[in-house]
Amino acid sequence: MRADGTPVEELKALLTDRALAEGFSALRVTRPDAIPEAMARLRAFLDAGYHGDMGWMAERVEWRGDPAALWPAAKSVIMLAEVYTPDYDPRAVTRMPDRGAVSVYAQGKDYHDLVKRRLKRVGRWLLEEAGRRGLPGEIKVFVDTAPVMEKPLAQAAGLGWQGKHTNLLSRDLGNWFFLGAIFTTLELPADTPEVSRCGSCRACLDACPTNAFPAPYRLDARRCISYLTIEHKGPVDPELRPLLGNRIYGCDDCLAACPWNKFAAEAREIGYAARVGAPPLAELAGLDDAAFRARFAGSPIKRIGRGRMVRNVAYAIGNSANPALAPALRPLTADPDPTVAEAAQWALVRLGC
Repeated sequence: MRADGTPVEELKALLTDRALAEGFSALRVTRPDAIPEAMARLRAFLDAGYHGDMGWMAERVEWRGDPAALWPAAKSVIMLAEVYTPDYDPRAVTRMPDRGAVSVYAQGKDYHDLVKRRLKRVGRWLLEEAGRRGLPGEIKVFVDTAPVMEKPLAQAAGLGWQGKHTNLLSRDLGNWFFLGAIFTTLELPADTPEVSRCGSCRACLDACPTNAFPAPYRLDARRCISYLTIEHKGPVDPELRPLLGNRIYGCDDCLAACPWNKFAAEAREIGYAARVGAPPLAELAGLDDAAFRARFAGSPIKRIGRGRMVRNVAYAIGNSANPALAPALRPLTADPDPTVAEAAQWALVRLGC
């Protein structure tokens, strides 16, 4: 209890209510020094080369592995979850070879913008409410764009646990949710960490099309379809291309397979509703840069650029077993982007054209 007689527990309870009113699904609190094992796990991941082309993961590794070093003045880390649970089975589109499969999280508006806006509103409210109670403080908000290990922090805060697929899942929310973090100089009561409740289940591991998990709780991003279609900039290993199927942006197979999704909460943010859908591959193959930007404005898909998207589309057409799609590929064999041109040539050969 502070000197003014106001319990910080009350402030935290009010903060939770405010966060839920703003559209978040859950809020928990931890300390910046609550994940001492994270640094060793991160270094082992990097030393194994599992990060692939994601060189940014090795940058500022001291901050990423030690949240207390990122902002030494911070005393609490507020972790928030925002649900985007789909109202359909995202695996259904993988059985539609003339269409592109797009990850659920990228079906609507860019979550970075939506979550960060909400985080800032909650953070401002916290500072105002704390100030009224004689508790001056500062905040910094983060949504997947800074050297912050959100998932270990969320587990330390009790939001959920990192499953065998390395994503966070929850008894109350399933595993379809985004994470946001508010670092603050205010000292709020910390919650009890969550523990793994995966037991002997292997559903997520067995669902992976590319066998990207060398062991439970370990991901080799170099084989992960989300990494290959979004982060990887050059040609995809020919051995892996057939395994991509028609997935042109991300992959949801391990998430969709998790049995804990029977408890998944319903998404409240209308901005996450599917608007991209399952676009025709032939149509996407014809996009130039301007058309790509116009089509995916306001979507996280825009971040990968036209070249990477059309490369993915070419692989998907090659995997379609449908020679009728070959005309969409032929112009791409002369594409200025050599990776796109090579992908189109590979796809034509695979189609026998």
